[in-house]
Amino acid sequence: MRRLILLLFVSIILTSCGIYSFSGTSIAPDVTTITVYNVENRAMRINPALSNALTEALKDKYRKLTKLRLVNDGGDLIIDAQITSYETASIAVTAQEVAAQNRLTVTLKLTFTNVKYPKESFERNFAEFEDYPSTSSLDAVESRLVDSIIEKLTDKIFNETVANW
Repeated sequence: MRRLILLLFVSIILTSCGIYSFSGTSIAPDVTTITVYNVENRAMRINPALSNALTEALKDKYRKLTKLRLVNDGGDLIIDAQITSYETASIAVTAQEVAAQNRLTVTLKLTFTNVKYPKESFERNFAEFEDYPSTSSLDAVESRLVDSIIEKLTDKIFNETVANW
């Protein structure tokens, strides 16, 4: 009986606040829309599919995990991002001075604007990477690496913008 009363009390407290949800977001009740602008690719090296894939992944993340309505312009929350770097680098060298591991890194500059609560707005760089063996060409593994990097970036951006951990 005590558990039932405690559970009832906790559920009333959580639902009465109006800004917490079980998906981990903390969005004020009066924030109802989001605009995700197309991610621009300003990197020296270009992956032609990256910009669109990242834009769509961000839109999907907010659509699936929040009650925010996606609008083309003028949302309560605005996400504007630019890919600033798309680079590969050797990260592990063998005794014969040959690369054993390579790393693909994607960096983007994100501007997050909360129109209703400007103090929550920020501009920040995000970077994620995936390693791959030097025995594989980038062309052979690029699609898999990019998918993983996009997933990491969208998780990180989502958490920084609406999860407020």
